[in-house]
Order: sequence, then structure tokens, then C-alpha cells
Amino acid sequence: MEDEALVTIANQLYASPLDGFVAARAAAAKEVAGQDKALAAAVRALPKPSVAAWALNMLVRHRPDVTAQLGGLGERMRAAQASLDAAALRELGRERRTMLAAAVETARSVAREQGRSLSEAMATEIGETLRALTADQAAAGAVASGRLLKVLTADGVNDVDLEGAVALPGLLPAAPSAITAPEAVTAPKAAAPKPQTTTAPGSRKSPARPRLEAVRQAPRPASPPALERAKALLAEARDAEEAAMRHATGLREQEEEIQAEIAGLQQETADLRGRLKAAEERLDRSRKQLATTAAEAKQAARAADKASKTAMLAQERVLRLGSN
Repeated sequence: MEDEALVTIANQLYASPLDGFVAARAAAAKEVAGQDKALAAAVRALPKPSVAAWALNMLVRHRPDVTAQLGGLGERMRAAQASLDAAALRELGRERRTMLAAAVETARSVAREQGRSLSEAMATEIGETLRALTADQAAAGAVASGRLLKVLTADGVNDVDLEGAVALPGLLPAAPSAITAPEAVTAPKAAAPKPQTTTAPGSRKSPARPRLEAVRQAPRPASPPALERAKALLAEARDAEEAAMRHATGLREQEEEIQAEIAGLQQETADLRGRLKAAEERLDRSRKQLATTAAEAKQAARAADKASKTAMLAQERVLRLGSN
């Protein structure tokens, strides 16, 4: 089985309409089964994405500029975070809120063009995933693949959990290199000490310590003030709080919609039960009326038969009397 062939088929499937995903997957597996059974099995094992994940895949396919801009913003935010630039983080946080709102609306528009409408809860999930894209480089690569299976979330502290979130995780495109933090710059190496040619009896040779010397020669970066670090963390925490509130609001709205739907169904069920009871009562009356009518019909039939016999006897008597 060639990885390139599997990736090509997967990309085609995850770029297709969601309603036809299962049928398209079966057709793709059947097409390659004759030449490569392992490839066919791998194609059949490709999971169907959630609606929100599918919408994100459509956004990547049809409006790659949107996710590319968010990816660039994420790189700038990570650089600001690495340098603990609280002012830049606050400004970038405001820019991210604006961009995320526009990106969610674009995703909804693209989904409508593909024949799907998204609920507010789904839109909130899409916003959370795009926010995770800006917070985590691995999440950005997963979204950019166009093979998302479920939505992502970021808490601003831990790495985004990508377990089961993307199809063919081992075959994702190479992610761009991370931005190097100022503290990560390698210090210049110190020259190794010259070996001693003679050693006095009973004396110990001093061990060479090039790494220690290098560290001593390199200037130690100044520690950022505790206030700046706290401000940077506060900016991230506020972003996470705002995202959580949006998510909670979306879920509450979805809960209200479901409750309203349940109330309507309960009323409809009560109406149907009332109609069923009335119909059963009419059925019972009709059955009783049928039994009564059937009995009366039998009695009337017997009376008619008796009357017919009486009429025949009367006619015979008239004929006898007339012949005398």
C-alpha cells in the first residue's frame, strides 16, 4: 500500500459532500480493491467527520486564505508569548477576536454553499477549533490538512489534544518550523583547554569543563519582570474565558431549542393521544351499533320469511275458493 495513494483518496473523500461520504468511501475502496487489498481496507477504515469538522474541511478547501491568515496570526502570538510581550499579546488578542468572528461567518457561508446549514452550537465549535489553530502549531497542521474528524479546543496552557481528531495523523504535511524564542539561542562555544604535557606526582588533572565555560562566557538574558509575565498570562486567560463563555452560551441556546422542541412534541403527543382515544370510543360505538343492527336485520329477515309464507298460503286459499 502506497501512502501517497491513500492520502490522495482521503483528500478527495474529505473534500466531498458529507451526506455522500459513506457511499463515496465504499466506491473508492471497491475501485482499488482489485489492485491493492491493503489500500482498500485502509480506505474503508477512514472515519466520517462530524458536521462541524466537515465544515472546517470545506473552509480549508474553498477558502484557504482564511485559515492561512489565522495561522500567521498564531505564529505572531506565539512569538509574542515567547518574548512575554504583554502589550503585543493584548493587541493580537483583539485582532484574533475580530478574525475569528469573520472566519466563523465565512465557514457558515461555505457550508451553506455546500448544502448544509450550521447551528449556533456548531458555529461555536468551529470558532473554538480556529482559536486552537492560533494557539497550537500542531493544531494548525491538523486543520490545514483538510482531514479533521472532530473539533478542537485549547485551554491556553496545555497542548491541544489531537487524539482521534484527524484522519491519517501519521501522514500530515510537514508543519512549519516553530519560531525560536530569544532564550533558545545557542551560546557560543568556548575553546577547549590545552592538554597538559606533564603532571606533578600525586597531583590530579583538573577536568576540562567546556560547557560550563561557554555558559559563563555567554551573557545571561535578563529575566522579564514578574508583572509582564502576569499580564501575558492574564491576556491568555481572558481569551480562554471569553471562548468558554461563548461555548457555554451556544450550549444554552441549543438546550433551549431542544427544550422547546420537546415541549412541542409533548403537546403533539397529547393531541394524538386524545384523537386516538376519541377514535377508539367511536370504534366501540360503531361495533355495538353494528351488533344491534345485525341482530335487528336477522329478526327482520325472519319476519319477512314468515310473512312470505303467510302470503303464499293466503294465495292458495283464494285460488281454491275461486275454483269452486
